[in-house]
Amino acid sequence: MSVEIKGIILVILGTSLFAIQDSLIKLIINQVSLTLILFVRASLGSFLIICFLFFTGRSLNVGSFYPKIAFLRTITYFVGFTCFYVSLSKIPLAEANSLFFLSPIIITILSIFFLGTPIGFHRIIAVVIGFFGSLLIIKPSYSDFNWYMILPIITAFTYSIGMLLAKLTSDKDSPFQQSFHIYIGSMIYSSFITILAIRGLPNFENEQLKFLYNPWVIDNIKNLIALIIIAFTGTLGIFCLIFAYNKGSPQSNAPFEYLLLFYSLIIGFFVFGEVPDLLSFIGIIAIFLSGIYIIYRERRKGELSISIQSNNK
Repeated sequence: MSVEIKGIILVILGTSLFAIQDSLIKLIINQVSLTLILFVRASLGSFLIICFLFFTGRSLNVGSFYPKIAFLRTITYFVGFTCFYVSLSKIPLAEANSLFFLSPIIITILSIFFLGTPIGFHRIIAVVIGFFGSLLIIKPSYSDFNWYMILPIITAFTYSIGMLLAKLTSDKDSPFQQSFHIYIGSMIYSSFITILAIRGLPNFENEQLKFLYNPWVIDNIKNLIALIIIAFTGTLGIFCLIFAYNKGSPQSNAPFEYLLLFYSLIIGFFVFGEVPDLLSFIGIIAIFLSGIYIIYRERRKGELSISIQSNNK
């Protein structure tokens, strides 16, 4: 089996694990504190990284050659994916993930400023199509606007910044260092926010911010099992993508990450009874096509070096 095929298989496996993780978070987010979910997943991720490096005889370098950039990355990832998981409680799974997949488009735009990468006519067209697709999903209106639709876009934006920062530091910081920084940051931020919210807002009853001050209590075995599965699938999914991009090429791997959109549609329909309306479905297809086209153009030029989701969820 070629390394390219192995990479693709790992991407498919990793994407499948992320689909399970997202679905379970959507199922329990109104019952279990989101900050607890983030803390447990980050704790397990840190533990598994340490175990892997130990048993493979590799050294664990906790520090960073770029501490300020590493610190900024931890903030962007934590804020971004907190927004994403909050959105799962309010909008359909497929729409949330499709809006997140604006990230290749945003990376294309931000690369101009971060990496000095020029953007040609074909990429401009892809960006316009992706933006048009997002509007079809969001359906902005002054009278009835769902602000939760903005949260996955915030995730796509912060994630894109994080990926570009990872690219800037990849010459000295390994993928395991970068992942470890994100996990440690998530553990610290989730604990701090929860303590601050509970002490500062003990009687604050706002449904939109409920996830901030929910106590770290698990009141039934089903939620406990779901939390454990979330931690394992999220962590193993990240490892799959790290190894996929170490083995195979980004040009071959990246298109298969869009399987997450297909999973989201299927799971959304059969588990949550979610059926995107016609405009949303067209928007999902538009974002999918624009992202694939950007990958295709970069594949022809041999420039694709940033994974769509590696190190993300």
